[in-house]
Amino acid sequence: MVGAVLAPFTFGLSFFLLGMYAMRTGFQNLAGKKMADWLARFTRTPMHSFWVGLLSTFVLQSSSAVTVLTIGLTHAGMINFAQTVGIILGTNVGTTVTTELIALRLETFAVPMLLAGVALWLMPNRLTRCTGLVVAGFGLIFLGIDTMQVMAKPLQQSETFRSLFLESRHSIWLGLLTGTVFTGLIHSSSATTAITMGLMSHQVLSMETALAIVLGANIGTCFTAVIASIGTNAASRQVAWCHTLFNVAGALLFLPFLTQLAAISAALTDSPSMQIAHSQTIFNVVCSVAALPFAHQIAAVIRWIVPDRRKT
Repeated sequence: MVGAVLAPFTFGLSFFLLGMYAMRTGFQNLAGKKMADWLARFTRTPMHSFWVGLLSTFVLQSSSAVTVLTIGLTHAGMINFAQTVGIILGTNVGTTVTTELIALRLETFAVPMLLAGVALWLMPNRLTRCTGLVVAGFGLIFLGIDTMQVMAKPLQQSETFRSLFLESRHSIWLGLLTGTVFTGLIHSSSATTAITMGLMSHQVLSMETALAIVLGANIGTCFTAVIASIGTNAASRQVAWCHTLFNVAGALLFLPFLTQLAAISAALTDSPSMQIAHSQTIFNVVCSVAALPFAHQIAAVIRWIVPDRRKT
């Protein structure tokens, strides 16, 4: 059991960090004035940044991928932290498509992206080589996430984790913790949501507890961003912690209203699985839209929590 969990985690984390290094190197070499101006133009306001984050996540079907990309861009100095708050809010809305279309697996593109990146890196043109590093880096990141998800099967078969999911029906706080821990371990909020949907289909959990697990999954998915920020500059760490603290705050604010959220979702559909998907969509849309007008204030708070020591 230990080996079945530890080996995928070790290899997956190694792939992930190597991919981050390759992607950062590629972006740093591509960080010319024209590209910086282009990015600044499309993220010059929180609303523009919001749509960039939403559409990027909609296309990639992974908020983690977009957050990792944002951290890479920030570390390369192509955008500043204030411009990323809107992107983070947008990713939370865009990621709801993943829940609605839970069968879609972005990780299937990992090997093709890695091979394409290596092929581009072997080209003589400098711009093409740097682009290849970015593409290969993303391929390694997805390969790392996919490798770490191998842990899901032995964990699902573990009596400890099965008991944890079953005990969650007695407490929404335990449900929140279950979703957070499980997602943090397997790096997939979609997998946690799928397990929750399966338990709901057998009427193991109440809808309120199932929704608490899904809210916890929103927190657990931030673990990927925190890993991605290791060894980066202050602005990149601010991106990771902004994503994390925003999801934590949103989950805690919504927790007392899970009964009302469940009632609204039940009015939209009779399917328990779709109710979970719709509830996550409502949660993310409400939190992000409500926070968007205060993007500058949120950025100021995060800078205070995660200061740049070099400027003090």
